[in-house]
Amino acid sequence: MDEKSVRSIQTLVAHSPERVGSVTQPSMPVDVSQPNEPAVCVSCGGTGWQTVSVGIDRRVTRCGCTSQVHADYLLAKARIPAHYQRSNLSTFRTDGPQEIAGEALIKTRWFVKRYPLDKTGLLIWGPTGTGKTHLAIGAIKELILEKGVSCIFYDYSELLKLIQNSYNPSVQTTELDVLRPVFEADVLVLDDFGASRPTEWVWDAVSLILKTRYNENRTVIITTNYPDGPSAKAEGVEGAQRSTRDDTLGDRVGDRMLSRIHEMCRIINMPSKTPDFRSGNTRLTG
Repeated sequence: MDEKSVRSIQTLVAHSPERVGSVTQPSMPVDVSQPNEPAVCVSCGGTGWQTVSVGIDRRVTRCGCTSQVHADYLLAKARIPAHYQRSNLSTFRTDGPQEIAGEALIKTRWFVKRYPLDKTGLLIWGPTGTGKTHLAIGAIKELILEKGVSCIFYDYSELLKLIQNSYNPSVQTTELDVLRPVFEADVLVLDDFGASRPTEWVWDAVSLILKTRYNENRTVIITTNYPDGPSAKAEGVEGAQRSTRDDTLGDRVGDRMLSRIHEMCRIINMPSKTPDFRSGNTRLTG
């Protein structure tokens, strides 16, 4: 490759929207922190290409540094909250009953290992502070860094507010702008699923998201505080008995949607006897 060609490739890379230092801002109003500009690779001089010798032949091939650039780009697009930037599967604490937290970690690692041969997602449920979000973020970080999989994280209530806000005529963002990355990411995390008050609009919006991803065979990871079970209506619970009954996931998102989630996900239980990692000396790393 002559010197002029090298300079041309360097110019192209420097102005490419996929370059980490020049990540195009999404049209939706989200906070995506940009990584620092990467150092120039000594192997390729920042061109993304390097010359290798195969016997007496010399060939031009992609430099390994492009994989790291792509991974950094995907991490920047994943919308991982600042509080969880250091959360990984390797830092997930298994304090407390080993058979509970340890089994949850094993199942999450198995999910990462099998993807994309097996695109079945995860439904991680349990009380607040048991590490559900940590597991979900650890999973998508490994998918990004080890397999180059596009992933995106959304808090359930925040996503619904973004969709609703797109209907405001004074806002430049459209509903499609909000939903496009939700539909297109290989793996979607919906955190704190069911937290918003259940209404017909909420059910319709979330049903559209899950149905679209189901039809496109795309994976979803769901975390929720609500037990995996049918609604009170489905169980025939009414009156005073209903008023004393805790909501299930079926109550919060509807039985039809719960059935769809069961088709899309394997269940990981984080029972209440697991210690709350957010309190005392058992705080989760990250």
